Amino acid sequence: MELRQLEYVVTLADEGQFTRAAAVCQVSQSGLSAAIRSLEEELSSPLFARTTRRVSLTDAGRAFLPFARQTLAQASAARDAVVRATQSLSGRLRVGAEQCLGLVDVPALLERFHRRYPLVEIQFTQAGSHDLVDQVHAGLLDVAFVATTEHLGAVSSVEIGRGPIVALVPQGHPLASRAGIRWRDLTGLEFIDFRESWGVRSLNDATCRAQGVRRRVGCTVDDVHTLLDLIHRGLGIALVPRHVADKPQAGGLVAVPLPSAFPSWVVSAITGMHAEPSASRLLEILDSDEPACSTSVVAVPRG
Repeated sequence: MELRQLEYVVTLADEGQFTRAAAVCQVSQSGLSAAIRSLEEELSSPLFARTTRRVSLTDAGRAFLPFARQTLAQASAARDAVVRATQSLSGRLRVGAEQCLGLVDVPALLERFHRRYPLVEIQFTQAGSHDLVDQVHAGLLDVAFVATTEHLGAVSSVEIGRGPIVALVPQGHPLASRAGIRWRDLTGLEFIDFRESWGVRSLNDATCRAQGVRRRVGCTVDDVHTLLDLIHRGLGIALVPRHVADKPQAGGLVAVPLPSAFPSWVVSAITGMHAEPSASRLLEILDSDEPACSTSVVAVPRG
């Protein structure tokens, strides 16, 4: 029994499908499936009941899951204890993030950092990606997690991941039964979107403008859950990252694929030229091989 197998079990239990669990764990679907199957053989009991659409825990899986979570938590705490005993770091860390990035759990990341470096004062700001980029440029933030590739300039950028944008519509909407959407299908519809400082808003605006799609944003929000509530109430549709459509609050809404030419939504960690040393330690934790399905990062040089 390996920590990685426990990690896969916990993630599959949380996600309910192999495709999404494999994406979260940054492993192939066949690799994740084989690792779980090997663990089930070792335990002489299936942990999941598999169907063509979803997987669910068996009675044995439900009994096993809390111990898997506990073991992973203890392993993580043990790693942090070793780092804390062998390294010292003080000062401050100023972090910013856009809400609900999906590809990185910023509060969990800050918790890990605090456990390792308890003497560092953490300051956290939540704002739209473009505002965060400006704050990094101005030296007001050491590191920011953003969903934009625009106006980065000389900041250092590390791509965390990317994913598709989908149209999120209420049931009964004319687009809800479509297998896909054409550009002309979007013209003249009522839209709900985020404020202009959000990365996805500028991506939506630029893409629709380039494709000749005229859209009216009747409701502008600064909160993901408010956006979902407005869609439920029939006040418009939204173009959102796929993980937003997977939130429990989006239950009952329909995610419809957009044209393949629609750009991917990209999440990155950016740091300024004069960032505190603690910023690099935070990114080391993000990039470390931890038993918690942390997303691997790939450096993206910027001019």
